[in-house]
Amino acid sequence: MTAMNQQLPYTCWFIDTRSLWPGDKIADSAAEALSLISEEERKACIRKFRIADAKMSLASALLKRLFVAKTLGTPWKSIRFGRKRDPKHGKPCAELPDGTRLPVEFNISHQAGLVALVGCITKDSASSLEEPEVGVDIVCVNERNDYRLVDEEGFDGWVDVYQEIFNEEESWDMKYNVDPFKLLDGTIVDASMLGRHDRCCVRNKDLVATLPSGEQREFSSDLLIDAKLRRFYTHWCYKEAYIKMDGEALLATWIRDLEFKGVRAPTAGVVARCSTHVTWGERVEGPEIWLKRRKLENVRMEIRAFEENYMIGVAVKPSKNLPQELTNFEALHLETDVMDFARTA
Repeated sequence: MTAMNQQLPYTCWFIDTRSLWPGDKIADSAAEALSLISEEERKACIRKFRIADAKMSLASALLKRLFVAKTLGTPWKSIRFGRKRDPKHGKPCAELPDGTRLPVEFNISHQAGLVALVGCITKDSASSLEEPEVGVDIVCVNERNDYRLVDEEGFDGWVDVYQEIFNEEESWDMKYNVDPFKLLDGTIVDASMLGRHDRCCVRNKDLVATLPSGEQREFSSDLLIDAKLRRFYTHWCYKEAYIKMDGEALLATWIRDLEFKGVRAPTAGVVARCSTHVTWGERVEGPEIWLKRRKLENVRMEIRAFEENYMIGVAVKPSKNLPQELTNFEALHLETDVMDFARTA
């Protein structure tokens, strides 16, 4: 197998911080973990007002070091982090104390207690004209109580709040298209059963779905709006994962020119209860990617559901020599996978 067709070495990790470091002050509950990161990162964690944000910040810092140390064998304490291209707003990268950039590419996202990292080694890509780049984003549906604004403005008005991010085609798709969703009796409803009810943008309305058999099912429009919210966050996750791969912020001047066609939200998983392990939901391969009306062929994207409300999206380029699944995340255990390694690295 030649270097040109070897699979790109690829890492896909996540850590759930929701039950880690109990207490109200990260400095008290995570003293040892804080001692393993840089002073700058340590201060940033401690400054966080919410303990949940401090925990995600700390886990992010630990995951970055773990990835670089395990991938390259670089001593834990010699790893530094800088930024590519722009020293203030550029994409984070790993360096040695003398400023030498290390041959790895990585990206991290955190949201609502989860922290995800994707990364790859770049030194094996010397035969390629394009250095690998990766991006990852986590979304949590309705984490910010979107219902409040939806009830005030309607779902269509809520989508319009984000008109600086999404173009007209994307906004229309989110407002009036809907992925299949489940009624309370377990019946799966798709757009073909809704008639013009797919245009509904308000909650608390009685709707009717007509099944292929001709039988009708009454249901609340709350279920339809939930499905549309999930579709919106799928669009959002794709867009931010791509922009993070490219190294730009959400205020990129070309953000409305970046369009995803054929978007479908992944079916949700379930929340762990008692001794049941958390369940991953559906994995969906990415849609068509268009930038400034040109279809991009050199980028692969994928999204995967986690529990009932989370989705994690990944973007990678170039699109060749990648593993079959981009979102095959390995759940890391803080003590055995991270802390034990850091203590001896």
